[in-house]
Amino acid sequence: MAIIGGGPGGFYAAALLKRLDPDLEITLWERNAPEDTFGFGVVLSDETLGGIEHADPSVYRSLREDFVRWDDIDIVHRGVRHTSGGHGFAALGRRRLLEILHERCRSLGVDLRFRTQAPAPARLAEEYDLVVAADGVHSATREAYAEVFRPRVTGHRCRYIWLAADFAFDAFRFEIAETEHGVMQLHGYPYAADASTVIVEMREEVWRASGFDEVDEQESVARCAKTFADALGGRSLKSNNSAWTTFRTVVNARWSHGNVVLLGDAAHTAHFSIGSGTKLAVEDALALAACLEEHPDLRTAVTAYEEERRPVVASTQRAARASLEWFENLGLYLGQPPRRFAFNLLTRSRRVTHDNLRLRDSRFTGAVEREFGCPPATPPMFTPFRLRGLTLRNRVVVSPMDMYSAVDGLPGDFHLVHLGARALGGAGLVMTEMVCVSPEGRITPGCTGLYTDRQADGWRRVTDFVHAHAPGAAIGVQLGHSGRKGSTRLMWEGMDEPLPDGNWPLVAASPLPYKPGSQTPRELSPGQLRDVREQFMTAARRAARAGFDLLELHCAHGYLLSGFLSPLTNRRTDAYGGSLAGRLRFPLEVFDAVREVWPDRRPMTVRISAADWAEGGTSADDAVGIARAFAEHGADAVDVSTGQVVAEEQPDYGRSYQTPFADRIRHEAGVPVIAVGAISSWDDVNSLILAGRTDLCALARPHLYDPNWTLHAAAEQGYTGPGAEWPAPYRAGSRPPRTGRADAPKPRLSLGR
Repeated sequence: MAIIGGGPGGFYAAALLKRLDPDLEITLWERNAPEDTFGFGVVLSDETLGGIEHADPSVYRSLREDFVRWDDIDIVHRGVRHTSGGHGFAALGRRRLLEILHERCRSLGVDLRFRTQAPAPARLAEEYDLVVAADGVHSATREAYAEVFRPRVTGHRCRYIWLAADFAFDAFRFEIAETEHGVMQLHGYPYAADASTVIVEMREEVWRASGFDEVDEQESVARCAKTFADALGGRSLKSNNSAWTTFRTVVNARWSHGNVVLLGDAAHTAHFSIGSGTKLAVEDALALAACLEEHPDLRTAVTAYEEERRPVVASTQRAARASLEWFENLGLYLGQPPRRFAFNLLTRSRRVTHDNLRLRDSRFTGAVEREFGCPPATPPMFTPFRLRGLTLRNRVVVSPMDMYSAVDGLPGDFHLVHLGARALGGAGLVMTEMVCVSPEGRITPGCTGLYTDRQADGWRRVTDFVHAHAPGAAIGVQLGHSGRKGSTRLMWEGMDEPLPDGNWPLVAASPLPYKPGSQTPRELSPGQLRDVREQFMTAARRAARAGFDLLELHCAHGYLLSGFLSPLTNRRTDAYGGSLAGRLRFPLEVFDAVREVWPDRRPMTVRISAADWAEGGTSADDAVGIARAFAEHGADAVDVSTGQVVAEEQPDYGRSYQTPFADRIRHEAGVPVIAVGAISSWDDVNSLILAGRTDLCALARPHLYDPNWTLHAAAEQGYTGPGAEWPAPYRAGSRPPRTGRADAPKPRLSLGR
């Protein structure tokens, strides 16, 4: 076996493989000298250490002797330090880690070739049974087989430098410096009794404005020490061939090619702010060795290795990306109350949540909740929220979900039971599906409408039930027009597929079919724009008479108004196209027309797609501009979704993956937001609300799985306050039913030996 690269992952893979089979001939090439190393300290999780202890107790014992352990995280912002405990870290010097791995490899008989460039990967592949490419973020092996691995390398917006201090911080320390040139941050942690790693990071434009691009290494180090003199106690910093760089996220479509397999940074990278690089490389080595041991042939083993590691790495990369982007956008959060800022930083990756932070340090979390305004024993999700004249009893929204169960646009018994059940289930706001403003504006023949008085009467039946039987619950209507995505089959008969017969003509911003085989819409003329605007106004009047508490204008997901907003679907050359201002013109005209007839004390929200997930589509800056424009026209909140605008989209799915868009809009546009998208647990809701990333959370599938999701969330948290009151007929069910036997005798005595 050949191993290219002598980082921790490469050396540990060599040691594990040799230990599993002493007869293996393993050769490792490292172009640097044994004593060379870059960076200073490395952090390993208890989970990773447990794997090392199980696989190679000898390495674990050596590591344990040198580990520095601590529990606290300090966050210093505007001269105030907040400490959160119970986190559990272990670190040691990178040089010492490599020394331990060198010694272990030598003792096992691995052929270590330092100061030697590895032969070309193709040559090694011919001469060896297995080639492990652990040659780092700039992997030559990956580039040699780029057409197979299909790497995607993404640069980011911050510059950073690895430095060290000759003393040990007593906690993992984050410190924020607001300078005349912009915001800088320090990440520091101990890795020995007398040494700490110090990373200084800032946006590229701040780095240039501060003159770091014009000074040498020595001056850079001195300036960093001066900027963070308080954190360092006036001490100096030292470097080790340290240079300012930008982080690069590496993703590969494949990790293996024949008998060549990627490991560690060659296969994937994750931002240092979650301390994951060495951890991932070591865990890769553990998994690769295990798969080679467990499977009968190389191809099966390498496939199993990738299948095992890929989802774990993808999850880590999502968390790292969230953390990276939080620090890139740090300036958005500087005005938050101090404890809320600290909580926001701690939960930035979404791996630390409100619930596990409360378990780690209830005192700190309780202080954050009090600063936020939570009454005693009240989780953040059960605090009220006011929109214009409407006060919601909690922060949970039943997201609009198309049910495709109407006949001629008329809501019936299904809608009464569906929406009534979810109102009884405790949510603060229950939203209808997209209710269409005209027969031609329906998505499918099963969509509801508000284009007849009979339909309004049907909706009145639903709102009357909610107000009478679910007191405290509000019900909102989402008005929309399908645009180019109309005249299609019911979802379960073929989503977005044209009707086999009975189609109606479509209209849109531009004559572009949604996908191949879709009907081509007509471009709306000025006269038709007036007609559509009038249809929205008429539907809004009916919605008001039907008793809805809130109205949402649907400007997302590629439907008519969304089609005007996206540059991918709006190709108009008149005043309703071109620039963002032009693309906003018609949706804003519709909003103004609806707001004019919608009762003044009742709130209006707007749902937007903040990203099209396709090249050339709506950008994050566009999304902020769109939200700001609607807010200026009187929108009380923006419901921030993404995608479904073009069929060729490539969403970056993951837990609460759309929340960063809501977060940015909330802070930059200064408007309340509703976050939506893979928010599935009450812990997520509490975390997002308390961190200030959103004001309300909309959940769809969880409410299909459990109509009483909100009440059950209250019960699971032991909450019994006004934010989630059980309807009187349901109160007997407010505790989980007993299961299994309860009469078995319990052990009374145990005898030690």
